[in-house]
Amino acid sequence: MDLQIHGKRALISGSTAGIGYAIAQRLAAEGAAVCLNGRDPARLTAAVARLQAEFPGVTVSGIAADLGTAAGCAALTAALPEVDLLINNLGIFAPKAFLDIPDADWQRMFEVNVMSGVRLSRHYLPAMQAAGFGRIVFISSESALQTPSEMVHYGTSKTAQLAVARGIAEGCIGGGVTVNSVLPGPTRSEGVVSFFAEWAATQGISVADAEQAFFRSGRPSSLLRRFIEPAEVASLVAYLCSPLAAATHGAALRVDGGVVRSVA
Repeated sequence: MDLQIHGKRALISGSTAGIGYAIAQRLAAEGAAVCLNGRDPARLTAAVARLQAEFPGVTVSGIAADLGTAAGCAALTAALPEVDLLINNLGIFAPKAFLDIPDADWQRMFEVNVMSGVRLSRHYLPAMQAAGFGRIVFISSESALQTPSEMVHYGTSKTAQLAVARGIAEGCIGGGVTVNSVLPGPTRSEGVVSFFAEWAATQGISVADAEQAFFRSGRPSSLLRRFIEPAEVASLVAYLCSPLAAATHGAALRVDGGVVRSVA
């Protein structure tokens, strides 16, 4: 299927690995001009080189900036003034009991997970509206609907993303700009792999056993009963970026493996 985004300019925040990089791969495969982002210049350079090697002939660039700060967002938007496709993927998580989460952790979670998308969307939206076409996608989480007790601040930030995305969509009426959220379930990202490897080591079990234990006790409602692959999330995001998805607007779309017990 031709998603009709060849030549479209795409920015994916937090995209040197995991879901962000998988989205970059999928958009590059469709011929979009892709800009990667990360805080670490060395990791970013390596990711750009890897993507260029995978998709020769596709325009691939990268901007190193910490989008969890206002200054980092300003530096990125100055270097890349306009895009057609904005994927607000940047996010952090940190398992911690509610009583152990200080104000600073709450504030950092919101600066990274919520305000990065707010600041980037606020900058890029006017040009999209003037051009009559644009796509803004927030990568939220199933935790937005089922707040995890072990990461209340994370779940709350992901719920906030849904409100931000829907609110922006309410202001984009009758034009060619759509704003949507995607809610992945537990995904085999770099951070998740590292976390489970460390946790398995402390428990004296294999990583495979750690994963099985997680789905038995941590996410027992999962119908998939495995981690979602980043590419599976990327496929849905790529569709939302397409003109073919013009009627999908203001939506929160789940790619959660059935973790959320809801028919809507």
